[in-house]
Amino acid sequence: MLILREEKIIDSDNIIGSNIRRIRIEKGIGQTELVKQLQLMDVDITRETLVKIESGKQHIKLEQLKSLKKFLDVDFEEFLDR
Repeated sequence: MLILREEKIIDSDNIIGSNIRRIRIEKGIGQTELVKQLQLMDVDITRETLVKIESGKQHIKLEQLKSLKKFLDVDFEEFLDR
């Protein structure tokens, strides 16, 4: 179930997090490199945060998801695929 609350997306099934990980790996991008690139885009994210998002332990912020979409050059639908 996906819920948008206070700029955070509640992804109780970890669909988004697991898809971020899958897309990142398919593109050959490490977590550290992805975080560095997002920080250059003024996104508030750390490697620890990314690890938690990918593993479903932390909800993703809308700003983070928009920036991931832009950097990874994917449609939002790719984050929602099961």
